[in-house]
Amino acid sequence: MSDGVELVHGAATQLKQSLERVLIGQTVVVENLIAVAMAGGHALLEGVPGLGKTLLASSFSRAANLEYRRVQFTPDLMPADITGTQVIESSAGKLEYRFQRGPVFAQVLLADEINRATPKTQSALLEAMQEGAVTIAGERHELPKPFLVIATQNPLEMEGTYPLPEAQLDRFLAKLEFQRPNPETLKRILETGEPSPPNQVLELGQLEQIRAVTREVPVSQPMLDYMVQLVEATHHDPRVRYGLSPRAAQALLGMARAFALLAARPFVSKEDVLRALPLIANHRMVLSFEAELEGIKVGSILEKVLSTVKA
Repeated sequence: MSDGVELVHGAATQLKQSLERVLIGQTVVVENLIAVAMAGGHALLEGVPGLGKTLLASSFSRAANLEYRRVQFTPDLMPADITGTQVIESSAGKLEYRFQRGPVFAQVLLADEINRATPKTQSALLEAMQEGAVTIAGERHELPKPFLVIATQNPLEMEGTYPLPEAQLDRFLAKLEFQRPNPETLKRILETGEPSPPNQVLELGQLEQIRAVTREVPVSQPMLDYMVQLVEATHHDPRVRYGLSPRAAQALLGMARAFALLAARPFVSKEDVLRALPLIANHRMVLSFEAELEGIKVGSILEKVLSTVKA
């Protein structure tokens, strides 16, 4: 196991360094996206336009040696524009149906500005994100492996956006928030100019191997109990309408394992759990109507949870 930890840590470090040369000043977001990929999940990137969300997705695909496709989500986008559709072709004098694959048949799908499309179109990704397949006209089509959706969204208060359905939000392993760069970082960006493409770091199929090692990172029974109590505690606050789901608990475990490997640690510690919790909880927890009126944020709920649940 120790050899696997060293190999994964080395590959993740190279991947991080390659991406940091392209995306200046976003070290935390870069690390978190790598952790999501290691844990086998999907990432939701949120931030105002111009912070590098699309650049991060395309650069990650190149550095990780993965097939990449991008879909610009707009109000008139239809589900078939993502998954594909049946087309009629003439062959030997006969008309027959042929399935024309959509852009979802890629290893990395960038759903750019996902919250500008209607809920009907957003939901076209539900089966793909959960099962790694799409069903068209009753026929199931498997997606490439690994399969990773990186979606970007603008803050909901911006004009022309739709809230994502709760079922879709729950399928994103983590929500990663981009912060505006400080003056020093902004100066570095201006001095660097147009970033060069990242170096290819991973070999073909290496991400699948990394995911296999991540799934095997040991977790002690007390640490599992701690995670269960954290998830349960989110259901007992009167300000919370819907707490964390079982899928969220799985996401917490997966992210904690990935963070352990990023720290070259062969087991999950409390530090890994605390780092993963807000990333998997902020977009999943639904607050009560009264809490929203009072301006209460999920972060303050999590602070109370952490103060009441002891490791």
